[in-house]
Amino acid sequence: MRRSLVVRLLLAAAVALTFAGCKKPVKVVKPQYDKQLPPGQYALRKITDPAMIPDITFACYETVDLRRSIDNSLRYLNKTSSKKYFPCGDITHERAVASLQTLAKLLDQGLVGRPLAAAIKEQFEFYQSVGCDDMGTVLFTGYYTPIFNGSMTPTAVYRYPLYKQPQDLVKGEDGTILGRKMPDGTFTQYPARRELEESGQLKGTELIYLSDPFEVYIAHVQGSAKIRLADGSLVTVGYTASNGHEYKSIGQELINDGVLPKEGLSLQRMIEYFKANPNMVDHYIYRNPRFVFFQMDSGDPRGSLNEPVTPLRTIATDKSIYPRGCIAVLKTNLPRPVGMDISKRPYTGFALDQDTGGAIRAPGRCDVYMGSGDEAGKMAGQVYEEGKLYYIFVKPELMVSEAVSGVVESSPQPQNSAY
Repeated sequence: MRRSLVVRLLLAAAVALTFAGCKKPVKVVKPQYDKQLPPGQYALRKITDPAMIPDITFACYETVDLRRSIDNSLRYLNKTSSKKYFPCGDITHERAVASLQTLAKLLDQGLVGRPLAAAIKEQFEFYQSVGCDDMGTVLFTGYYTPIFNGSMTPTAVYRYPLYKQPQDLVKGEDGTILGRKMPDGTFTQYPARRELEESGQLKGTELIYLSDPFEVYIAHVQGSAKIRLADGSLVTVGYTASNGHEYKSIGQELINDGVLPKEGLSLQRMIEYFKANPNMVDHYIYRNPRFVFFQMDSGDPRGSLNEPVTPLRTIATDKSIYPRGCIAVLKTNLPRPVGMDISKRPYTGFALDQDTGGAIRAPGRCDVYMGSGDEAGKMAGQVYEEGKLYYIFVKPELMVSEAVSGVVESSPQPQNSAY
């Protein structure tokens, strides 16, 4: 009996293993981060279950530069032109302004940490991004302002130009690229990157010159750059327009071709690859048809609201579905400097929605501005993390009607953009 039982058990185990081996492997479905919303739908959903409100205690202890960034958003929202982008869902222009003013008052009262978190939960309502899957999943990436050496005139070293916006490239009032204006008054799509560079049609629109073609491309992708001239001075160049083509990631192209591995891919890895293989720069950058034009800027780099961008306090989102200039809460992992190293850590922090980008076109995407220079570039290149994105708005019954601090609206300025 015992032997018979043992035999039966062994046979049962063998059958189980056989069927287990026949099971089809589970297919992992990659999130579609760029999934678009149905027409007319906005990205935010009001949280009605208190258990779904995120813990913002950490964010309330880390408030460096938050007050200054709030002022930048208030300056934008005081411009008459900002009103045409509201309401955004159920968020009115008045409520957007009141929310910024209310948080500014709490900061001015010296609240920090748990008292600040308690005051926000008492006075504000929380909204969450629906994300790419209607469950709040958002892919966070990073961008920065590179610093390159350059020259205002071409030399043997500095011979790769950034270009000004051509006169025949026309934008709409909201910055939308209409294309090339034809003699009959109609518009046609502006040429792609390869044609623009190889045809010589941009001759005469050179703005400034760099020493490396991939540095030019980095400036295109980041949307701005600081250029160090021979006398040591720094000038800032910022986005003014694009050719209107959709952005295509050459990082993904390098992965698809098996040139670089997906694991550990970063901007620094790409820079190293193209320095070692300069003959491959054009081969890959021409796969991205989008081309960016620049203007000279004064002071700090600016976002698409024509206001300064602030490290960790400025995010870029799709402005057709997210409210401009408003207060967000990020919950993800971000790289931060630790001594001589950079380490990813859980992060919850406040940011202002002050920028946009060519690749940031859906509720499941958010770009975080990491700052200027090489260290910021290394951190930006390591940001590729899922997380949650929230917005806060003062409760309607607590809104106080006040004028925004006196800012006179200037004439319309070209928009900057982070790509």
